[in-house]
Amino acid sequence: MSGLFSPGWAGSAAEEATGDLAFLQALLDAEAALTRAQAAVGLAPSEAAAAVTRAAADATRFDARGIALRAREGGNPVIPLVADLTAAVPADAAPYVHRGATSQDILDTALMLVAARTLDPLLTDLSRTERALARLASRHRDTVLPGRTLTQHAVPTTFGLKAAGWRSLVLDARDRVAGARAALPVQLGGAAGTLAAFQAYGGGEPGVPGERGVPGLVAALARELALVEPLLPWHTLRTPVADLAAALAFTAGALGKAAVDVATLSRTEIGELSEGSGGGSSAMPHKANPVRATLITAAARRAPALAATLLGSLAAEDERPAGAWHAEWEPLRDLLRLTGGAARDAAEMTEGLRVHPDVMREHLDLTGGLIVSERLVAVFTPLLGRARAKRLLGEAARRTRVEGRTLAEVLGDILADFGESLSDESASEGAAPEGADLAALAALRDPVRLSELTDPTRYTGSAGTLTDRALERR
Repeated sequence: MSGLFSPGWAGSAAEEATGDLAFLQALLDAEAALTRAQAAVGLAPSEAAAAVTRAAADATRFDARGIALRAREGGNPVIPLVADLTAAVPADAAPYVHRGATSQDILDTALMLVAARTLDPLLTDLSRTERALARLASRHRDTVLPGRTLTQHAVPTTFGLKAAGWRSLVLDARDRVAGARAALPVQLGGAAGTLAAFQAYGGGEPGVPGERGVPGLVAALARELALVEPLLPWHTLRTPVADLAAALAFTAGALGKAAVDVATLSRTEIGELSEGSGGGSSAMPHKANPVRATLITAAARRAPALAATLLGSLAAEDERPAGAWHAEWEPLRDLLRLTGGAARDAAEMTEGLRVHPDVMREHLDLTGGLIVSERLVAVFTPLLGRARAKRLLGEAARRTRVEGRTLAEVLGDILADFGESLSDESASEGAAPEGADLAALAALRDPVRLSELTDPTRYTGSAGTLTDRALERR
C-alpha cells in the first residue's frame, strides 16, 4: 500500500510496523517462537526449533500476495503461510511447524506483536508532545487570551492553562496506551482453547504443574516474544483487543482536542496561534494551512468508528467465532496506523507551534471590556442588590456595543447618573435605598478603579495556580 490517501500515517513508524510485510513477519515470528517454546518445555527437538526460526527469519522470502489470495480458501492467511513455512524447512523439522496450534493462536499473537511494535514509537511521540506542551504551558503561564464558550468570548483565561489542559489529555492517553502495551498477551489454546493437541503430542498429564510440558508452554511462548502470559486462552474473550481499541481511540481523540483548538486559533481572523511550518495550497500562494492539526483531526474523526467495530467483536460466539474475529483485523490495523500517525503529527505540531501573545491581547479588547462582565456582576450585586446591578450592567453592555466606547468609560457615566438618582432617593426617604451602599458605589466612579475592574488581564482567576498544579504531574 502506497498511502496515497493516507498522509496522516504515511512515512510514520506506525506505517512501517503495520504494513503487510510487517504483519507477515509477525506471523512468522509467532510460528518460530511457538516451536522454540515447545523445544524449551520438551515438546520439540531444539534442532527443529532452530530450523523453523531460520526459515521464518525473513518475510521477504515468502509471497505475501500469493498467501493473501490463497487465504480465501480457509478464511485467514495463516493456513497458506503454514504450508509455505513447512515447505521451507528440512523434512525432519516439518512436523514441528505449527504443531498443536490453531490459526487464531498465530494470528492473534501476531496482532499483539504488531501492536507492541507500533505502540513503542507511539509512546515516544506522546512523550515528545507532552514535553513540548509542558514548555508552552510554563512559558505562557500568564499569557492571557479570551476564553471562548459556544464560539463566543466568555471570560479571560491563559494560554498556559489551555496548553496544560492539552498536556493533561496527552498524559491520560499515555497512561492508557502504556497500560494496554504492558498487558498485550500471547494467544495459545489450540482448536477450542483446551490445549488438548499439545497434550496429545506428549505434554504429560493434564493439570500437572511445572515448567515442563503443556503447563509451562504458554509461559515459554510469552517469554520468547516478550509478551504477557494470559490466564486463559482468549479466542472469544477479547479483552486485549477491546482494551487496545479503547486506548487508541481515546488517544486519537485526546490529540484531536489540541488539534481542533490549534486549527481554530490559527484562523486568519483569529491568528492567535500558527503551526511552525504551515502547509501550502495548490491554488493560493498565500496560504499557510494548519496541516498537522488537520491530519490529527481527521484521525480523531475516524478512530471512534474503528474502535466501535472492535468493541462489537466482543460478542463472539462459541469457542471460536465466525466473523467476529475476522472483523477485527483491518480496523485494528487502521486504528494503529491512524493513532500512530496522529501521535507523530502531534509531536511535530506542538514542537513547532508559534504563539502570538500580542494578538491575544488585542482580542481581549474586542468587546471593550465586556469580557469581564461576570466580575462586575460579583462587584456590583453586594452594593446595589441583584435587580439594580442587573439593570445597570445590562444598560452598560448595551451602550458599550452601540456607542463603541469601553465599558469603563460607559460605566463612569452611568454610575454618575445612577449615583445621583440614588442620592435623591435617599434624601427623599431619609436613608439609603435598601441594598445600596452609596459610599462604596461612589468609590467605583474613579476612572483608575474602573480601568482595573475592566482589565481582562486582571481577571484570570486561579489559572496560574491550576497550570502549576497540572505541570506537577509527571
